[in-house]
Amino acid sequence: MAANIIFHLDMNSFYASVEQAHDPSLKGKPIAVAGNVKERRGIIVTSSYEARAKGIYTTMNVAEAKRLCPELLLLPPDFPKYRAASAAIFSILRSYTEIVEPVSIDEGYMDVTELSKTRHPLQIAEEIQQRILHELDLPCSIGIAPNKFLAKTASNMKKPMGITVLRIRELKELLWPLPVVSMHGVGEKTAKKLNSIQIFTIGDLANANERTLYSELGKNGVRLIKRANGIDNRVVDPNSIFDTKSVGNSTTLPRDESEYYILKETFEKLSKSVAERLKVKYLAGTTVTIQIRNYDWQNSSRSKTVRNAVHQADEIFEIAWKLFTDYWDETPVRLLGVTVSNVVDQSELTQQLNLFNFEQHIKDEPIVQLVDLIETKFGKGAIKRGVRVKSKSYASKTSFSKDFLDDHMK
Repeated sequence: MAANIIFHLDMNSFYASVEQAHDPSLKGKPIAVAGNVKERRGIIVTSSYEARAKGIYTTMNVAEAKRLCPELLLLPPDFPKYRAASAAIFSILRSYTEIVEPVSIDEGYMDVTELSKTRHPLQIAEEIQQRILHELDLPCSIGIAPNKFLAKTASNMKKPMGITVLRIRELKELLWPLPVVSMHGVGEKTAKKLNSIQIFTIGDLANANERTLYSELGKNGVRLIKRANGIDNRVVDPNSIFDTKSVGNSTTLPRDESEYYILKETFEKLSKSVAERLKVKYLAGTTVTIQIRNYDWQNSSRSKTVRNAVHQADEIFEIAWKLFTDYWDETPVRLLGVTVSNVVDQSELTQQLNLFNFEQHIKDEPIVQLVDLIETKFGKGAIKRGVRVKSKSYASKTSFSKDFLDDHMK
């Protein structure tokens, strides 16, 4: 059976490239998009390749970046502009095949297996790359491989404007000698864990004992062994855009913060923001997670899963704030985040009766009896509790949001 042919398209320095496309005078100059260009809380979101050559990198704070590169041009993010560019990119991809899966605002997968029966995959990739460059003035890299993991890996091998083919038979030569932290899906914490059990390269991981990895990392350990061997059975799924798994928001504080009332106020604002986005998407979730990054850039998180799904700001805040106060040791904090996950459509919610909500159900009982009476007389479904009205679009203010996926649901 012939192998699948999967593309992974990754835009190069996307936000900065969009800014340069809109303002050609910025081309060839070191530029960076930052969350807040005037305050210390300003963090570099992305930078042009000219800036990267000067040592500028994502997550560097603005003050440090300006010290390193005084001529750096700083721009505030313009998410509507980036979303419009993203929509145009994916429109080009869908002119080749409908089997396109966006995974972020600037990257996605394509399954071109059928298309490759009549055209060479390299020819298709080159044409796509040139169309995006000429029509949108945006550079991209494309990885070509038999599965998603290898395609993603390939797209990272040559930037900017690269096209890379990666075959399973090439893994031993091209990937296995690399440090395990360079593998897609392995972060610094996982890499340290792997190093502690004498797994230093991707080759070490590929040849590791599954039982040992399972005991250390659970199912993810076994998954990583398979990926290191080039095994990935995930399909390119265009419908994944409808599968929202979580809704969250985070913020970098203006300074290393340890003031109780400021941290509490920040959690209130984050909880309100998450609740607004849940409302727009008509979702609720059973797990609340907080993210904390301290003054030394050490990240930690805490989660709580509740029986009844939450979507109101006060409910989310109550859980998030308790998670924080139970855990916080008064170490100064730089970043905070709140996420609600394990989400479901609010119409699917079933609430557990308890001492606190029983009274509300009792109040609803006369209404329920009235509905039963009307349906007995006029037929089942003659009256409904209500019709959901689509909320106005919520303008996302964070680059970590996946609200761009709404553009693909129209």
